[in-house]
Amino acid sequence: MKFLHLVWSGIWRKLDRSILTLISIVNAFLIFGLLQGLSSGIDNVAKESSAAVLMTFSKVSQIEPIPMGHVAQILTVPGVKAVTPMVIFSGTYRSPLQIVPAIAVNLDQYLAVYPDVKVAPDAVQAMHQTRNGALVGKKLAQSYGWKIGDTVPIKSVLWLNRDGGAVWPVKIVGFLGGDRGGPTMLVNYAYVDEGRTQSKGTASFFFLKTTDPKLATEIGAKVDALFANSPHETRTVTPRQMAQTQFKQIGDIALVINAIVGAIFFALLFSVGAVMAQSVRERTPELAILKTIGFTDGAVLALLLAETLVFCLFAAGIGLGLAEIAFPLIRKSIGFQASAGPILLAGLGFAVALAVISGAPPAIRAMRLQIVDALAGR
Repeated sequence: MKFLHLVWSGIWRKLDRSILTLISIVNAFLIFGLLQGLSSGIDNVAKESSAAVLMTFSKVSQIEPIPMGHVAQILTVPGVKAVTPMVIFSGTYRSPLQIVPAIAVNLDQYLAVYPDVKVAPDAVQAMHQTRNGALVGKKLAQSYGWKIGDTVPIKSVLWLNRDGGAVWPVKIVGFLGGDRGGPTMLVNYAYVDEGRTQSKGTASFFFLKTTDPKLATEIGAKVDALFANSPHETRTVTPRQMAQTQFKQIGDIALVINAIVGAIFFALLFSVGAVMAQSVRERTPELAILKTIGFTDGAVLALLLAETLVFCLFAAGIGLGLAEIAFPLIRKSIGFQASAGPILLAGLGFAVALAVISGAPPAIRAMRLQIVDALAGR
């Protein structure tokens, strides 16, 4: 620790160059944190999906509506415990940036499929009595300052109402017991279906609660067999399979992210290495003087490696910290949990590797300096 001031002084010896290098490393680790956090969030969407729940949607397209008449037929399949329709109702609040992830459901059926969702009995009763009632996650309510009894305008991204506009007033009648990874607002299916100008009597998806998760594949096949060769054929999968399918449609995200991160760090390796090599060349006489007053070869090596390590960790910490600060905004935009978590530790590990690989060659060169040659400028 007594040489920390030497390390810190060495880092900022050329202030303009140090700041530019700092910015490049911060940007690299900011991108690393954001991309890896997104990848981690995608994995969590798949991992957290319950195998006891199945998802039925149109075989033609995931955005093609399916008739509500399917519900009664699906309930006849052995192993199906409950079915709930779901209509995508996501929209915005007062500005396009204030996104509200929402779905329209039959609340009783929804709670039968997802019994882990906690809703107070009085809120359930209020939803039954309030046509435009809505249940919201507590975090969403806090972020927009909503309270029970408030009527808020939600501008739907998909549905026009009978007035010809996209704004739907909903009344907050209760809260969801904690924010789940999915939608943070539930509204009454009847309110949306009666008010919209198209696709009446249909749902975007059906969610099925099964009696045995081990039979999910078999049950899904039986459900789809009911509607084979009909005008509204279906496909039934677990939400995890659905998420994986959607992500595969836009490519192997993990591979793309790793390729981007790899390219960034490859370029950064040469950039930091060049800066450190230039720094050592400029300080050759100073390093010779350090050896003259008693610094061993190992001490010089350790000093220069410490400079690179402290600088890279400092810059990486700023970049990863900015990524973590950005994640709450990202969660609101993409609708699922995106968090760095263990990625932060991995990022610091990359920073150590970057420091060692880029700092070792010039540090070794400095360690091998001959005092007479260095002072003579040779």
